[in-house]
This record gives sequence, structure tokens and C-alpha cells, in this order.
Amino acid sequence: MGKRRRVAERRRTHRPAVIGGMVAVVVGGAGFAGYVLYSGGAAAEDRTSSTAASADEKPKVKTGPLSATEVNTTTRTFLTSWQQGKADRAAAVTSDTEAAAKLLTGYTKDAHLKDVTLTPGTPTGGKVPFAVKATVSYKGTSKPLSYDSSLTVVRNTTTGKPQVDWHAAVVHPDLKDGDTLVTGESGTPPVKAMDRDGGEITTEKYPSLGSVLDGLREKYGKKAGGKAGVELQVVRGKESKKAKLSDKTLLELSKGTPGTVKTTLSPTLQAAAEAQVAKRAQSSVVVLRPSTGEILAVANANKGFNVAFQGSLAPGSTMKVVTSSLLIEKGLASADKAHPCPKYFTYGGWKFQNDDKFSIKGGTFKASFARSCNTAFISQAPKLENDSLTEQAQQVFGLSMNNWAVGVPTFDGSVPVQSQAQMAASLIGQGAVRMNPLNMASVSATVESGVFRQPYLVSPDVDGRTLAKASRTMSSGTLSQLRELMAYTAAYGTAAEAMQGVYGNVGAKTGSAEVDGQKKPNGWFTAYRGDLAAAGVVQAGGHGGDTAGPIVAALLKMGS
Repeated sequence: MGKRRRVAERRRTHRPAVIGGMVAVVVGGAGFAGYVLYSGGAAAEDRTSSTAASADEKPKVKTGPLSATEVNTTTRTFLTSWQQGKADRAAAVTSDTEAAAKLLTGYTKDAHLKDVTLTPGTPTGGKVPFAVKATVSYKGTSKPLSYDSSLTVVRNTTTGKPQVDWHAAVVHPDLKDGDTLVTGESGTPPVKAMDRDGGEITTEKYPSLGSVLDGLREKYGKKAGGKAGVELQVVRGKESKKAKLSDKTLLELSKGTPGTVKTTLSPTLQAAAEAQVAKRAQSSVVVLRPSTGEILAVANANKGFNVAFQGSLAPGSTMKVVTSSLLIEKGLASADKAHPCPKYFTYGGWKFQNDDKFSIKGGTFKASFARSCNTAFISQAPKLENDSLTEQAQQVFGLSMNNWAVGVPTFDGSVPVQSQAQMAASLIGQGAVRMNPLNMASVSATVESGVFRQPYLVSPDVDGRTLAKASRTMSSGTLSQLRELMAYTAAYGTAAEAMQGVYGNVGAKTGSAEVDGQKKPNGWFTAYRGDLAAAGVVQAGGHGGDTAGPIVAALLKMGS
């Protein structure tokens, strides 16, 4: 009996195991073991776990950090399926199967990419970099394409299973969610952009102008008389278009015939702006000519997005230039008259304070402006209407009306009507106020020239565009005081160190804008010298006088 029982036991170890209706065959090899699955799939696994539990007990959902095996297995499944052209199978291991299947299917069908090779790199936690090599082939014309991307494996909170956190950028880093890749005859001919002196503008010469060139092509490609070629393009979706992102060419299979578009960019200032932002991460700068509105330079350290034109950031204390004009006009402040700057001021349930909790006793409004006293402005909130700042920004400075016709996509500032504490915060460039360096350079230009002139990159004479106008100008008395405030700040206030060596008719204002979840504030600086006005921001850089200030001052030193 004992011998027969042992034989039976040995035989059972060689039989396929039946698990919840699924047959699992162990596959052994040199250092490798796995399971070949027949029918049932994941559902069978669920049934297996449920049979082990009581009828009233719910299956346990796995939680906690992902193991290296989970990351590697999910990555391998996704990349292998994508490489083999099995879009549905790859999409099945993502967090958004519908969006993933659509984009991965289009990768072959619409982008005409074939011979795809995907090579994963070394994971860092759940993030896995990978290299892409493929061939773009369209109507007998082929070109190789290679680029780097990455994916992140996360745990599904409902099922506990690992999956690829889906975003369009997994397929290509230039894609935003909702965008697509398309290869074909471009609907928009290329353009040859020229600077004000007749030199060609290229990304080789000016690395941060890629998005500007994309915008010029989208706006003027057909108008400039060019002929389209065949290209692989990022075609923007609804959300990207709302953000004013232009279609982007990734690979040119056959050249089109470009039309020529002349811009207002100064080759000297543009080269200098490029050099300045290259020195500091996350910096952006714009230089204008106040007497005309011409944009002379625009540069961003981050080449992927044109923060200088399209950024939407709280401008911090640089907004006090606009607020000061409002307070002076309403008789609530005067440059040389006494003005309160307490350590704290409470309004709308919020307790506001100054940097380092300083106060100025018996000081003037000019002293408060130069030292950037927050409470000097917040204390005037009870005397203002909710829409006072909004109207001032729109009517005098031409901001927050979404009507600038620059020649490329821009964000034209936002100063929404607010109430209580949010209205008070907007007076110092926080709350819901949003700007970019183009907007704040325009503010300084308006102070220097005395009138708002809409900035532009392409002359309106090229296409008959109508430039935006402000409905009114500041009184001569208000303008004179505002210039006095900015000049004093440049000489003796928070902007003085950065503005050393910048001589002549000058004015400046610094700013620091707190951002939730960010250790250091965004540093802002706006200034003018003669017929030049400029503004810059360094995100997460710290105080504006120390970060954006040197960038702006260096460009102003180049003359008017």
C-alpha cells in the first residue's frame, strides 16, 4: 500500500495542474521559470483567489510599492506589444486603454511608422526610460527616426495590478494628451523667418526659438507663398489648442518651398538673451521697444514651451506697478506722502505680512514701493471696488483682454474680478492674477512711453492685423509719480543691486511669487532703460532681484 501511494504521488507531480478552469504548464530552462497560460486569463486568477476565501470575504487588493518584477514585466509586455504592432494588447496594460489604443494604432496607420524597435533602459522606481528607433515611410519616401521617451508603471488602486500610467507623452515626449502623430503632405508650408536685419532665424543659431518658428509657420505659412512638403507632425488636439500650442514638425521627409516672413527680432539682443537664459535653469526673458511695441528678443531656458509668451504665472510684486498707478489715480497713495506699512494686515479673513515680517514706520509710499511692502498695498483693499484692478489693467495697460495680435500665439495676462482676500492678494500679484515676461515687459514699456502699445513680432503691415489698444492713458501726474517710484527702486530699492551700471532714464521693480508645493518662489524683474523695456522670470529661483534681475539688466545695458 505504501509503495503504491508513493508512486501515485510521484505521477501527480507530472500532470498539468487545473487551476480554476485554467491549465498551467510549468516551463523550465536555464535560470528561467514561467507559466504558459491556456484560457481563463486574469479572470481565472480571480476565481482561484476567490475559491480560497469564504463566500462573504472580498478578494484582497494588493497595495504598497511595486516590485522590480512588476515594473519589468509590465514594461516588457507594453513595449513588446507596441513593437509588434499589437496596439490593443499594449493598451490593455495601461491606465487608459481607449486613449492608448487609439494613439498606438495611429502610430502605424496615421504616422506611417514601421520597423519599430523599443529598447528599455534602467528603471528608477516605477519610471522606465526607453529608446525608440523606427522608419517613417510615406508614398515611397522613407527616413529613419530615433528619439528617447519614458513610461511610469503604477499600481491600479482598484485592482492592485501594475499598469502603465498613460499619457500621450509615452509615445513621444512632444505629445500632449489629445494630440496625434500624422505623416503626410503638410497643410501648412514652411516659412523662412528673418530678423530685423535680414538674417535667417534658425534653432541652430537661436535654440529657444523653436516654438516661435512653429507659431510663425502656422500663422504665415500659406500667406507667405510657400509650398508644403511631406512631414511627420504633432497635430494638436483640443486641449493643446486651448493652450495655444502650435503643430510641431518632428521629421521632414521631403522639403517644401518656404515663404519668407520678416520679424522684429534684433540679432544682437536675441543672441544675448539666449546666452543669458542658458546660465540659469527655468529662466525666460523678453525685450521690447516701448516707442513702437516691437519685440526685440525672446528666450527661454526650457526649449519645450515658450514661457516668455505663453506662460501663465503669478507675477508677484512686479504687479505693484499696475496697482500703484491705480492707487495714485484714486488718491489713495502719493509718492512722497506718508503711507502705512505695518508688519501685518488682515483682510477677508487672511492675515498678510511682509517678507521677513518687516514694517516701515512713518515712511512714504515711495519707500514702501522700493522695499516692496505688501501691507502698504493690502491695506488699501477696503477702499477699492472688486473690479478696480481689473479695469486698471485692461483700460490703461491693455492686459487681460485676450486680444493681442503679436504674430504668434501668446497669453495676454489675466486679472479676473475677485473679492475679499483674493482681491487683496491680487494687488500684490498673487491670487488669480497671471502674467508672463511678455506681459510684464509691456507694463514697463507702458510706463516708459506713457501709452500702451501692443507688443508684436511681425509687423501688422504684413497681413493687415489690427493691434490691440488701451481705452485710456494715465494722467501726466500719475505717470510722473509712477516713473519716480520705479526710478527710486532701481537706484535705492530692491532692484538696486541688479541695476548697477544701468544708466540713463531707468526704472525697475522686483517680484517674488509664492507657488504651492514649491520651496522657492518664482523670481520676477521688470525694468526699462531709454527705449528698451524688458522683463524676466526664473521659476523656483528665489527673489527676483537676485535671479531674473541680472538677466534683464544685462540686456538693458546693451543700449536703447
